[in-house]
Amino acid sequence: MELLKALSQTPGAPGREERVRDLIRQHVEPVADEVTVDALGNLFAWKRATERTESTRRIMLACHMDEIAFYVRNIDAKGFIRLQKLGGFDVRNLFARRVLIQTRTGDITANLNPSGRPVHIQTPEDKGRSTRIIDLIVDTGLPADEVKKRVQPGDPVTLVGHFEDFGPVVSGKCMDNRVACWTGIRVLEALAKLDTLHHDVCVCFTVQEEIGVRGAIVGGYAVEPDVAIAVDVTLAVDHPGIPEEEQITALGQGVAIKVMDSYSISDRGLVDTFIDLAEKNQIKHQLEILPLGGTDAGAIQRARGGCKAITISVPCRYVHTITETVHKEDLQGGVDLIVAYIDSP
Repeated sequence: MELLKALSQTPGAPGREERVRDLIRQHVEPVADEVTVDALGNLFAWKRATERTESTRRIMLACHMDEIAFYVRNIDAKGFIRLQKLGGFDVRNLFARRVLIQTRTGDITANLNPSGRPVHIQTPEDKGRSTRIIDLIVDTGLPADEVKKRVQPGDPVTLVGHFEDFGPVVSGKCMDNRVACWTGIRVLEALAKLDTLHHDVCVCFTVQEEIGVRGAIVGGYAVEPDVAIAVDVTLAVDHPGIPEEEQITALGQGVAIKVMDSYSISDRGLVDTFIDLAEKNQIKHQLEILPLGGTDAGAIQRARGGCKAITISVPCRYVHTITETVHKEDLQGGVDLIVAYIDSP
């Protein structure tokens, strides 16, 4: 899990994925036939077919690199920083956090807290008021003139969180979607060991997914795949406080084969094929219907003339927090299932 830990703890706000991209590139260059980066920042790692037949296809895996984050929006007279969000945050999960500000002259670690009175002196009106993103402040502890000298509007701000290994599960920040980056690397490593590869495979590590699947739009247009497989996490809301019929997936019950979400409906033939492969190879799996949310598959299946697309998901508890939690068996199941599909002529 050292690779997943490194991916988890590397900052990569939408539009500023360069550190994650550099880390991934170190791992894919030894096992890929060709590695390129496009103008938007997508990283393309290709494995070419070693044996071409009439059934040879171009398969694209999409694994987004970015995480939900912020940009610096404003610095006030006292040096406190206000934020512009990038992605879907629940403000309740943002109280009393550490953040990392990436400035042009180096990183700054700071505190993220709501503005206003602390609990000791709150009024009844304070206690009933909801906190908004604009009410949050970043406190560097530095004098105001130094903050304004070092920090600029547009500097990325990411949450800081520890990666923990709890035996069967691992937990940390931005499992969404460094889990997919880990999967993409492991798939390329597995393909490099095959004697025969029947298809052209492009693992595209995409940018700006959290703010509108933007990298996948241009990535899908460039690759023009016959089949697209988005790799992402999905909700495992199998914990107390949520009815069973709303759990989407359950942690440790296998990799999820997505039927649909609010942005795409998976190709039914691909869904059936992945179910058959999972059963044949005894890979634990579950079917996923996600009422809200989407993945890169929705963008790629609309690129150019369209293509068959599906999402393979890893169940994740506490999505969009710094305690996102995934099961190791579900992680490996995702790799095994994707490799089984690619290895099928």
